[in-house]
Amino acid sequence: MSHYKLIFTGPSGAGKSTAISILSDIPVVMTEAKSNEIDKEQKYKQTITVALDYGMMKLPSSDKIHLYGTPGQERFNFMWEILAEGGLGLILLIDNTRTDPLSDMLFFVKAFSHFIKRNNFAIGVTRMDLNDKPKLVDYHQKLHSLGFNPPIFEVDARNKRDVSLLLQALLYSLDPGLRQKSN
Repeated sequence: MSHYKLIFTGPSGAGKSTAISILSDIPVVMTEAKSNEIDKEQKYKQTITVALDYGMMKLPSSDKIHLYGTPGQERFNFMWEILAEGGLGLILLIDNTRTDPLSDMLFFVKAFSHFIKRNNFAIGVTRMDLNDKPKLVDYHQKLHSLGFNPPIFEVDARNKRDVSLLLQALLYSLDPGLRQKSN
């Protein structure tokens, strides 16, 4: 039996806790605290993650994928490196309704640049149904200009199929041979 670790990151409210909850085969461990004055941009939930979210997927092969969610606020960035240690890949969730989602993406790509250079990442853009700009092509172009070409999907973090496809895209980018092994 093998154990793998994947990291979910992105700004507060992008859907990290929800995505982990929808994938996890065990009750999710969440470290939530009530939002305060500093959290004014947080529109969608009354609490924020202050340390981590943790869930686990059990695969038919008896392997396990451990799912770790980082806090989304920069003031908790000391947890990012701790949680990324030993990680296999990164899923970056971006909320398309935030003031400048492209800047949010660039901020997290830079913050996790050392991890991304050693591993791989995939991006899920949430809430595109509420705000369709920027488009996925805008995210691709911005990343391409920096030399990155990760899988990027429109994702509803509440939809298991959406989050599963994003996870599969990350896993296939880490090991293209997985496609043949799963057929």
